[in-house]
Amino acid sequence: MGDFGIDADGFRILYLGRDLELSRYEYSLFRVLLRHPGRVYSCEQLMQQAWDDPERAYDRTVDTHIKTLRAKIRDKGCETDPIRTHRGLGYACKP
Repeated sequence: MGDFGIDADGFRILYLGRDLELSRYEYSLFRVLLRHPGRVYSCEQLMQQAWDDPERAYDRTVDTHIKTLRAKIRDKGCETDPIRTHRGLGYACKP
């Protein structure tokens, strides 16, 4: 996980020891990606693992949350985007 850490008990993800202050879905999405770096998850797979009721979410929900997640990571000073977009397939966390 490198510079990122997961505090599962506190439902937090840390970057260089600092809390990213994520929403519950941002936390859930990033946690899935961080636990399996390099693995590509489709939006549907991410919805199934991160949402309480994935059938009620909109098509672009994952994309929107990934966008805000990236902004929060960038705001904490991370110069490289840890999330890789695989066009037509989904997202992965860089190994």
